[in-house]
Amino acid sequence: MNKINYDIKVIDNFLDKDDYNELCKLKFDINFENEFKVYHNEINDNQIICSSIDENLLKKIHKKYFSKAIKILEELNPKKIHLYDYSDFTIIITKKNSKFPIHDDTPNKLLSGVIYLYPEKNSGTSFYSDKKGSEKKTIEWKPNRAVFFSRKERETWHSYEGDGLNNRIALVYNLMTKRIKEVYKAENKNYLFGNFRFKINPYLFKFFNKNI
Repeated sequence: MNKINYDIKVIDNFLDKDDYNELCKLKFDINFENEFKVYHNEINDNQIICSSIDENLLKKIHKKYFSKAIKILEELNPKKIHLYDYSDFTIIITKKNSKFPIHDDTPNKLLSGVIYLYPEKNSGTSFYSDKKGSEKKTIEWKPNRAVFFSRKERETWHSYEGDGLNNRIALVYNLMTKRIKEVYKAENKNYLFGNFRFKINPYLFKFFNKNI
């Protein structure tokens, strides 16, 4: 078996207490049919691209935590810093019995991060050395714990799921790019095959709950 050959950065109490509490107090629809409910929010220094939460809150957390996130990217993958275009703050509600399959993240994510919000106890994020789930390493759930990594094509395998008892609410914090071709150049990976995966995997997950 191959060992996990990518870095994972874990930071407890990532958000200031007031910001954490404000995010936890947001009201969301919990009566949804799908396994996951996703609330997208995208922003850069010039404008809000899209928002499903209070725009002032979105502006505040972007302004306050961007420098922290870019330093993490510089530590994990400095070759990608110049590709940054915008930030993604997405709140994901995972139903208690749902599981997101093992995946390596899309190439538009320069830095992938998740901050565990609530409840007090749930399932964390698991990382693997391959798509089969070898060498499992789980970063346990702890409220306001952040987990970051910089994705690499067919290497940064990970998954998450509910704990069977309660819904899992987390804030995903990604530094994003639109320059996909340059991502594959920085990763020294094949752009044509990688971009094909990037385009087709959302459909495979939607209809078959799987990816390639």
